[in-house]
Amino acid sequence: GLPAALPALPLELTVLYNSLLFTVGASDSAIKGEAEGIRQGLLRVLEACGACGQDLGTEELWEKVLQEVTVEELQAPLHRLGALQAAWWLAASQLGSVAGLFQLLSTAEDPGRAHCSEGQNKLLSLIKAWQVPPEGASLPIVQSAKDLKEILCTAAAFLQGLQELEARNFPTALSLLQEAAGGFCSKNILAQIHTCLGCCAQQMGKPQTALQQLKRALQVDFQCLPALSHVAAVYHDLGEIDAELQALTLLYEALGKSPPAAASSSPCFLMRAELLVHTPVLTSLLRHRHPSEVKYLLAQRCLQDGRVADAVEHYLDFLSLLKDGLQQQVPLDGSSALPRIPEVFLEAASALEQAGRHQDAITVCEEVISRTTDLIPRVLRVEERLEQPDSSLPGAELAGGLLSQKKESLCCLAWRAAGYLHQGWAWAKLGESKEAVTQFSRGVLECLEDAVLRCVCLPVAENLQPEVEVLQKIRLLSLLGRGMQFLELGRNKEALLDFQHSLQISPGDPAAASYLVQALWELNRKQEAAAQWQKFSQSCPSQDGQQQGQGRPLPLYLVSCLEKAVFPHSEALARSIQDYLGTAAQDTPS
Repeated sequence: GLPAALPALPLELTVLYNSLLFTVGASDSAIKGEAEGIRQGLLRVLEACGACGQDLGTEELWEKVLQEVTVEELQAPLHRLGALQAAWWLAASQLGSVAGLFQLLSTAEDPGRAHCSEGQNKLLSLIKAWQVPPEGASLPIVQSAKDLKEILCTAAAFLQGLQELEARNFPTALSLLQEAAGGFCSKNILAQIHTCLGCCAQQMGKPQTALQQLKRALQVDFQCLPALSHVAAVYHDLGEIDAELQALTLLYEALGKSPPAAASSSPCFLMRAELLVHTPVLTSLLRHRHPSEVKYLLAQRCLQDGRVADAVEHYLDFLSLLKDGLQQQVPLDGSSALPRIPEVFLEAASALEQAGRHQDAITVCEEVISRTTDLIPRVLRVEERLEQPDSSLPGAELAGGLLSQKKESLCCLAWRAAGYLHQGWAWAKLGESKEAVTQFSRGVLECLEDAVLRCVCLPVAENLQPEVEVLQKIRLLSLLGRGMQFLELGRNKEALLDFQHSLQISPGDPAAASYLVQALWELNRKQEAAAQWQKFSQSCPSQDGQQQGQGRPLPLYLVSCLEKAVFPHSEALARSIQDYLGTAAQDTPS
């Protein structure tokens, strides 16, 4: 409450500088908001000089103080306070304000000094051009302005590098991040910078450079586990499955251990670079995965690579984690690697089937079916007018809610149908063809014909097209599976109907076409079989990768079902038909 006096202001500003640093150091958390103490200090300076600035914004206030206050004893305290102000603005990503402040600080010292050479980063040039005020022995400070300047340079380079990375200006981002890596920072922030350099190199299509940077991050600080997560992603892009699985295994083991107490060989500073850089893009790049996410990735990659035994082990471990309240521990903001839980169950069932554990697969699918049955309406209509509405229009929120409900109902429908599909294949592998037919029929009739026919026969909202396409694929695979079992049971006419129906759903499908020809052949309708075979031979693509290269990729839980539906006797059937055609040609009188 004492009036401002010029002789006391150097001490007053130094105390303010120290107290702000102590406040930052004590909180040990990212700087947010405004440094109101700095504003009050500047107003005190103006008051002592007989001026006023209550109505000015912070930037205008700094401009007025630095241009009008020329008292020599106040220059060093004001410059130190200016560096603190720059730290607060950096933390708020107000880069223009920081540049303007250092322009003023340098101009106040030397009007010709604040100059940026072409090709140099303007903000970094301005910070580096700032001459640190000499430290007075009579007024001790808790962190030198020289150290603060180095930290500001590192933070400014890091922050701008992240902004350029987000804007996909990768060469500029790389240059700025490299500048930051050579700056003054702790091991923790240096590891983060190398991680970002690795992500930048990966997006530039330089995987080996990315791996070098990410490994450097782990060498600097092995507790920088996001770097290990990115290493696995790079190996995934390179198709090096062994290295990817090794990285994921190390990550899972590391996440299961209690991290050691943080120990840094860097000097302890109250103001540090990590307190100034906290942007959404950095949070995203450095997100720590939950152990269950890594366990799921291990299971998924093993299943995709055909390592069925390992996949089963990882899926069962993952399902056991559900008992620990997994859904409350994993973020549901779209950043998680986890799909919807029913899809994980279906992937687990697929792995169990491929491992020959058919009864276990049936049990897992029953869990999906029982939990989704009550979530599906008796009649599900999906009409074109349910397109995603304009959020600005009246009633848009209600229409959007209806669209979301339809999408969720279609997902539940697909999961239940897929459960029946997998059960059908499991019973077929157990040699129980009649039970397999029952399950395939449930998939076709109970789940699909009742509701999905109402969908696929109407113009479908574009937002719901992926869900409807999955349902159509399940319907096709269920019909093929049932038709194959009918052939096993000698019920060839029923098999023929299913294969004809399959071709109506997916005209030209290689598997459906081949099985149709076989059914006609088994019914001794050889002339029709030969005609159909000739027709499809000219128009059908090869079965290798059928459907997988067309349209949207299949959900992982359907891939094994698609592989089971591939017609296995193409060459033998082709030889039989060619022999028949050759014989028929010889018997035909010339």
